[in-house]
Amino acid sequence: MLIVQKFGGSSLAGAERLRRAASIIADSADAGNKVVAVVSARGDMTDELLGQARRISADAPARELDALLSCGETGSAAMTAMQLADMGKSCVSLTGAQAGILTDSVHGAARILSIDTARIMRELDAGKIVVAAGFQGAERGGDTTTLGRGSDTTAVELAAALKADRCEIYSDVDGIYTADPRLVTGAVRLDSIDYGDMLHLALHGSQVLHSRSVEAAMRANVRVHLLSSFTRREGTVMCKLDDRSGLCGVTRDPSLGTVSIIGREADAHVLAEAVAALAHSDIIVTRTELFDGGCSLLVSPDRLLPALEITHRRFFR
Repeated sequence: MLIVQKFGGSSLAGAERLRRAASIIADSADAGNKVVAVVSARGDMTDELLGQARRISADAPARELDALLSCGETGSAAMTAMQLADMGKSCVSLTGAQAGILTDSVHGAARILSIDTARIMRELDAGKIVVAAGFQGAERGGDTTTLGRGSDTTAVELAAALKADRCEIYSDVDGIYTADPRLVTGAVRLDSIDYGDMLHLALHGSQVLHSRSVEAAMRANVRVHLLSSFTRREGTVMCKLDDRSGLCGVTRDPSLGTVSIIGREADAHVLAEAVAALAHSDIIVTRTELFDGGCSLLVSPDRLLPALEITHRRFFR
């Protein structure tokens, strides 16, 4: 099989976590698979680089900012390849440009136009594990571009271009839950989730997947396995589901002050129940929105977390 595996920054932060991620990659290769690993910048490297840039200039040129921020993923790819080599594996790290990722020229939020897979396939056919830098590509003139938040889109687009048999996204949570398990007690992991529901979760505050990666997976019908790099549990499969009945989760968006209930049954009745449940706990809802696939409630920022907990308890226990 040809497998694309993506590892987020939290999965690579520190030597121990880097070795754990490399072990997952190596185990997949040892099982006879061709493996392309896509990596994010380690830990908070992107934020640190952005902070350094802002200390130099409050209005840095977008081209130069992309050149700087891409260093996080490039370095991460090289270090992951070094770790794999130390484990006796034949491997090669590639930048986005070397991996054949062509983008438009919108620095900071570029979109992938096409992927020339020739270099990657050549390395795979030579028996090497390919470690590709996520979050980046190059425009037609050769300048480095970044794709916006995260490396998920790189992994999904590569899986589609390579016609991979499996696409795995590793993070610090073992799948999609009915709410963020780090914030809400009793959150339950979902075995599977439809592309549409995952897109709504991503657009309304969920941090597990970037919305662009969900759109890319939906467009190319790429089944994505959402896993944890810290456990070997099955995780959640994102795919097209024929039966999307029910509710799938509650999420929050601190920037908007909203709590959202996602699922095809999140109708006016569900919205009214949520408003009543919050009012019973003296949480005032100042605005509501009903949309296809969910509904949102606006509350005071200092009541956002309690509202999330109460809403989850009302519909998922």
